[in-house]
Amino acid sequence: MATSFLKRYGPWALITGASRGLGAEFARQCAERGLNTVLVATNANLLQAEADSLKHVYGVEVRTIAVDLNREDPLQAITPIADSLEIGLLINNASLSKVSPFLSLTEAELVKQLQVNSRASLILTRHLAGKMAERKRGGIIFLSSGSALFGTAYSANYAGTKAYNLIIAESLWYELRPHGIDVLGFMAGPTKTTGWDANSPKTARFVKVMDVKPTVTEAWNALGKRPSLIAGKSNRLGYFFMGKMLSRAQVIRIVSGSMDKMFGPFDKSKGIKNKRGDSDA
Repeated sequence: MATSFLKRYGPWALITGASRGLGAEFARQCAERGLNTVLVATNANLLQAEADSLKHVYGVEVRTIAVDLNREDPLQAITPIADSLEIGLLINNASLSKVSPFLSLTEAELVKQLQVNSRASLILTRHLAGKMAERKRGGIIFLSSGSALFGTAYSANYAGTKAYNLIIAESLWYELRPHGIDVLGFMAGPTKTTGWDANSPKTARFVKVMDVKPTVTEAWNALGKRPSLIAGKSNRLGYFFMGKMLSRAQVIRIVSGSMDKMFGPFDKSKGIKNKRGDSDA
């Protein structure tokens, strides 16, 4: 299994938002499968600690790139290293998550979230997919979210960026297959990460918060087999039945009401209570 994975997606994987949370777990599981890794995130110290751990535990090669993906030209910092290596797997994981009324967020915050969550994924994919196509093999994972499927109050912009990631992934799943490239839009549900904890949710009884390890394992099981996947069997069932049995307006009310219960209460008239969590970027 590990040998075929390495042959299909090796010898190097590039993971954004790799210093913690899902990104760090993707890096660990890549290394476990024998892939060398390029770790991209903003915090150089956290990146180095993760790199040292991967080298020590798995004996793989690791490169780190400390860069803010919000910058105008993120490739300028990434390509000097990435273009010198054979990147066979790209994991677009970096994400800024801000749970807050839309009107309480500044324009700069909203644009930064769009840049990091979607624009950076687009730029990296366009750059690296061409090289994968030349080799006739490779894999790309776009991290999406269940919020991509229906409107989600207090995460409006975040949900929009994740919807973009889902649709571009599903589209490229078909378009890049003839080039030997597997693409997956991976909708992680509530997952125990630093970003999740930073938003201080009061988890409802019906919401299952997954650990990062089984969540990432589900992504590997889906890559190359389907265009997209919602992590967690209960999450898949919940979204399936809501989509089949309820109108979009009803689902939006249910999902948004759950956000209010978990992260609120919000002052809807003034749009204050600005609770936020900048997750794995």
